[in-house]
Amino acid sequence: MTYRNILDKIRLAFPQPVSDTIHDSYFIHSMMRALDQVDDLKTHLPFLGNMVETDFDTAKKTTIEDSMSTVEEVTTDLVGYLQGMTIFGHPRTQQNVVAPTTIPSMIGVLLASLHNPNLAWDEFSRLVALAEVEVIGMTSQLIGYQPEQASGVFTFGGTGTTLYGVKMGIEKACPGSIQHGIPDDVVVFVSDAGHYCAANITGWLGIGTDNLITIPTTVENEIDLEILEQELRHALTDGKKIAAIIATLGTTDAFGLDNLMKIVVMRETLVDEFKLDYHPHIHADAVIGWAWSVFNHYDFESNPLGFRPRTVRALAGACRRIRDLHLVDSVGIDFHKTGFTPYISSLVLVKDKNDLDRLKRTREQMPYLYHFGQYKPGMYTLETSRSGTGPLAALANLKLFGEEGMRAILGHIVEMTQLLREHLEGHEGTTVLNKANFGTVTLFRAYPVGVDTFEIKRQEFEDDAFKDSLLAHNSYNQEIFNYVNSEAMEGRGVFISTTDCYRHTSYGEPIVALKSFILSPFVDEEDVETVVEKVLEAREHMA
Repeated sequence: MTYRNILDKIRLAFPQPVSDTIHDSYFIHSMMRALDQVDDLKTHLPFLGNMVETDFDTAKKTTIEDSMSTVEEVTTDLVGYLQGMTIFGHPRTQQNVVAPTTIPSMIGVLLASLHNPNLAWDEFSRLVALAEVEVIGMTSQLIGYQPEQASGVFTFGGTGTTLYGVKMGIEKACPGSIQHGIPDDVVVFVSDAGHYCAANITGWLGIGTDNLITIPTTVENEIDLEILEQELRHALTDGKKIAAIIATLGTTDAFGLDNLMKIVVMRETLVDEFKLDYHPHIHADAVIGWAWSVFNHYDFESNPLGFRPRTVRALAGACRRIRDLHLVDSVGIDFHKTGFTPYISSLVLVKDKNDLDRLKRTREQMPYLYHFGQYKPGMYTLETSRSGTGPLAALANLKLFGEEGMRAILGHIVEMTQLLREHLEGHEGTTVLNKANFGTVTLFRAYPVGVDTFEIKRQEFEDDAFKDSLLAHNSYNQEIFNYVNSEAMEGRGVFISTTDCYRHTSYGEPIVALKSFILSPFVDEEDVETVVEKVLEAREHMA
């Protein structure tokens, strides 16, 4: 067989560059065939098909075939890799901050994949670049930035958004670091409830994890402002340069919300007092919490959407911190979390577009690009290649939901979270750990019959005489988790999650917690009740 014969087969595996009715039908049929095969994997269980044991050692030995396969054969093979995949939109899935995705957002990903725009330059992305700018404008308005002054860029994930924030902060504190390297005296601040990506970023940027200063959090899981101020003063007195203060607006485990207003005021006070020639960069890691901005102008008193009083209280409690996002220098936003798009759709939003210019490369470094056009983010982005999937998916959902739709879906999952807490608080054997946090995640513990759950939580947290009790109950909750999830595997319960360290006790021991993270709009009260029923059933089973 000549290469031309093989090429003919290869061409059939591509969408045709010129409209061809017959081949267009084949393309659509191929997509439908894949979707039909996925649908065949669905049962009443919250995962696809069957759980298959993975063999990574054998996978490493996989070799490429000598000859071509067909679109149909490859499609069947690919669908097989979804066996055992969690259905994150299933009402019996309450595991983590992984959202189900809407149909329009998936279409956005498909369209971008179909024609493969590269957002480095509008020459290679055309109106898809416009979509990115439109999303930047919409989200700027949403959080309170001035769209004409703000800017942003879609990047490789939540870690990427924080990396951009820290990098801009380095250039503010130490101008020219891109050319000359980072000095030894640069430090970054984050809370102990902040995402571990801060350690990755300081390590990968060359700041060094030893120069990441971790600040304890309060019982409300927000950064301790008094200790933060002490450590900032200590660093400045020692001649350190503060590259960034990473505030967290919606911690992963407990939805803790740092006080941005006070952090910004603290920064301004220290700039004046120490006569700094730069303003330490404040980046808000709001990859989860950003979405609550849709409630910034909601009338909680009249409550037109009819949320329950406890839900209104929770939404207002979150909003009192989220509405201050406009005060900080940059914000990390994950549409693939509380924006309900496919991975990856992450935006770093910048209050002052000039901050991104600090990262620009010279034209001489890129002689074959950016000769014309209006939009050239590739001149300052870390990535040389950026897909259009993230912006189109985000734009799809912003258009689909509008503020009203976002309020409805967020309000519903917060309402289900509050119902879960009500049910957990209605039993003497269970206790909620993050009562003061207002998101869609609930951290809780179960205790054996006879334990005073009204006192034990405080005792185990504060008194090292209860260390053995704490460790025993840590193991107990791990067993509860194993039982609940084994029941879910059989279709008799709900998948929940666990955390090895909700927070540390005053004497340094980790507190294990059970975790329900509600993100599916399909979750209803019966699914919430099932969580509690299975936890109580596990207690009886272990008695």
